[in-house]
Amino acid sequence: MATPLPSSDHAISLDDATQIVTARRNADAGRNDAEHVFAFHRLGLDKVLAEPGCVGIRAYPAQHPDGSHSWVLVGVDQNGNDMTGGALVQEPFLCPPYCPDVLLGSSGG
Repeated sequence: MATPLPSSDHAISLDDATQIVTARRNADAGRNDAEHVFAFHRLGLDKVLAEPGCVGIRAYPAQHPDGSHSWVLVGVDQNGNDMTGGALVQEPFLCPPYCPDVLLGSSGG
């Protein structure tokens, strides 16, 4: 049986976010298999969140047949179940090349 998602806005302070992102970046330094920074456009997120009964999004790490990594996002209903009959999105914009001027947790930001 699925577990419903607790109500949360998932807020974190900039200082705390910078600290934990920096710690992960330092732990991954020099690793070829480290995860990349990525972004999803709002169009895809809105599509998932607009599904009737959707209360959240679950992210699944994925791998294409060619070995390249991706993420698949699926809506989550009020009971904590994946909404596999609804909209699914994938293929985030990876950094690089889709990077901000300064990455969170980097010098200057």
